[in-house]
Amino acid sequence: MLRSTIISSLLCCVLIAAAHAESGSAGSEAQLVKSLQAINDSHLDIALSEVNSLLQANPKFKLAQLVKGDLLMARAGAIDNFGSAPNAPHDEIEDLREEARVRLHRVLSQTDQKLKPRFLWQMDAGQKYALVVDTSRSTLYVYENVNGEPRYVTDFYITIGKLGTDKISEGDQRTPIGVYFIKAELPRGKLADFYGRGAYTLSYPNEWDRKNNRTGSGIWLHGTPSDTYSRPPRASNGCVVLANEDLGRLVPFLKAGITPVIIANQMSWSNEQDQNGRAELLGSVEQWRKDWSSLDTGAYLKHYAPTFSNDSMDYAAWARQKQLVNSAKSWIKVSLSNVSLFTYPEQPDLVIVNFEQDYSSNNLSNRMKKRQYWMKQNNTWKIIYEGAS
Repeated sequence: MLRSTIISSLLCCVLIAAAHAESGSAGSEAQLVKSLQAINDSHLDIALSEVNSLLQANPKFKLAQLVKGDLLMARAGAIDNFGSAPNAPHDEIEDLREEARVRLHRVLSQTDQKLKPRFLWQMDAGQKYALVVDTSRSTLYVYENVNGEPRYVTDFYITIGKLGTDKISEGDQRTPIGVYFIKAELPRGKLADFYGRGAYTLSYPNEWDRKNNRTGSGIWLHGTPSDTYSRPPRASNGCVVLANEDLGRLVPFLKAGITPVIIANQMSWSNEQDQNGRAELLGSVEQWRKDWSSLDTGAYLKHYAPTFSNDSMDYAAWARQKQLVNSAKSWIKVSLSNVSLFTYPEQPDLVIVNFEQDYSSNNLSNRMKKRQYWMKQNNTWKIIYEGAS
């Protein structure tokens, strides 16, 4: 009997896996899991039938090819473990074993689709969808904006950097953790085959990355080469990579300059404390707007942390500029619309606030998209960054 250690360790969950494979998983992954389950139950003919069907649709699925090879060798009694054929490349087999483990775990540990990620405190009306990447589960989740609240749509298996997460510098082969946005779709005709059916640039490094001296660029969301169905969980140079067929399914949810992409080490779910925090922060943003509109520069500046800085000024320079500008005003009106709030992974009490600002005064009027980073310090929300978005 062929029994993989990655399957036997999860034997108690086989029936759960079968139910999820029917209802929620992508077709190819569900078929693969059914084949692995059949192997675990010593139903090798059923397993071979499932994997043959899978390979007819996806002949470049290396993991499925490995499973088929094992099954054929098992019939001859020449193998007793997953991927242990003689002379098999050790590193490649280990990668495929890890992919099998992750894919099986994704199906076995499906989360309650009614849960809401704590990172998506509020989406604005223009953000129809948001993406959340849980790197610990090699999974990209898609959420739809329903009256500002996230609702689960689907999820996909993904690949991240060879050395994991927490990108710090150029070429470190790590995937960044943070709140980013789709910047642009790259012209497919100008892409190398390595990037598959398409590529979308992400806004790394963002303002928080630059504030923390994180460097590098070229973090994309892209597909796989034409001769590869999928890649192991950790195989990219830092990008988030999907199978080409999955990227095709994802494209309708992507909008350049609009769609947020939150990359986290682990998914975290919203609770009552988040709801309270959101309400409190929205109150602070509204008070900031009122204080600015009232021309009470002292009250307005109290919303900024001593550690505040933007791309050109620290707090002291910012305060001097605002005092000078406001001294020339006889009245100010400020209104905010399309407000969104995203909590920052791995950074307690840090929230990115985006909005459209409509500003008018006795000598100037403008409208702009703005981004602020608010951090809770001594139990009070303060602005640590502000700039155009």
